Amino acid sequence: MKCDIARDCIVLMSYGELPDELAGGLEQHLSTCVECSGELESIQVLDGYLALMPVLEPSPNLLAQSRMRLDDALDMIPPHGLLMRLRSNLYRWMGHVQSAPALATLLLGVGFLAGNFTYRYEVGHAPKPPSTVTISKPNDGVIANVTGIVKTPNSELVQVNYNRIVPETIEGSLDSQPIRQLLLAATSAGATDGVRMNSVSLLTRECQEGHECQPSPDGKGIRHALMVSLRYDQDPGVRMKALEGLQRYVGQDQHVRDAVLEAVMRDPDAKVRETAIDVLTPVQSDSSVREVLRTVSTQDTNPYIRTASFHALQSAADFQ
Repeated sequence: MKCDIARDCIVLMSYGELPDELAGGLEQHLSTCVECSGELESIQVLDGYLALMPVLEPSPNLLAQSRMRLDDALDMIPPHGLLMRLRSNLYRWMGHVQSAPALATLLLGVGFLAGNFTYRYEVGHAPKPPSTVTISKPNDGVIANVTGIVKTPNSELVQVNYNRIVPETIEGSLDSQPIRQLLLAATSAGATDGVRMNSVSLLTRECQEGHECQPSPDGKGIRHALMVSLRYDQDPGVRMKALEGLQRYVGQDQHVRDAVLEAVMRDPDAKVRETAIDVLTPVQSDSSVREVLRTVSTQDTNPYIRTASFHALQSAADFQ
């Protein structure tokens, strides 16, 4: 046996895949070749180091990709020539001559492979049972969105990642910070009409009672939320409630006054506009308020609003 063939056999032997018919020839070669014996010792030392390392299980995706690459590489190998086939047959025949028990082992292997093939054929053609679906937490809310889908190659296994909306309940005092933050969040357009109405009503009562309704540095306090509801909420009842909460601060907060003036000029509901005019009563002597009332009393398309603005101007003049 030559050294190049012996090296290939050493690699097969390290993986436990060396055919029995080549084992005798490799053993004789190693007894006379110092270089190949040294290579075998190096592989054994490497195997010893690798045995100390933790064994990591490869993922199914990696195994599938590796099999596909191996199949492609095997397909690219050119067929063996006549000389190579004759040499392989010669070594195989010599192995049979040197070790007769190898033939029995070969027969056992053929029988095992035949049985395994028969079993796989029966399993492959057997009716498939209904597939099972495993859900990590099946009762934790409704599905919000799907974030990812991964299919295992060469199988029908699919992994779907998704988020759920989990309903929760909190109970506490209106003065507690978590309750207050949730009430502020409930004034957003994403909440239902009933939720927004209840939230704005509770925040309005907090402002009417003077509970932490001062302007916040980050612009996210109760007063700011009521001004946002007054400007943008689609429900006129919610806007009316916001006006009630802001009425107390129209004389001291210019931002509140501007929001109320904007409601007088642009709110689509006449009742809300009339209420906004009444809210401006304490500051009707302000020049910006009088200017808005004068514009509305002469140019507004709603005669009722024009009349209400005119009376407000008259009251301001009488007061002066």
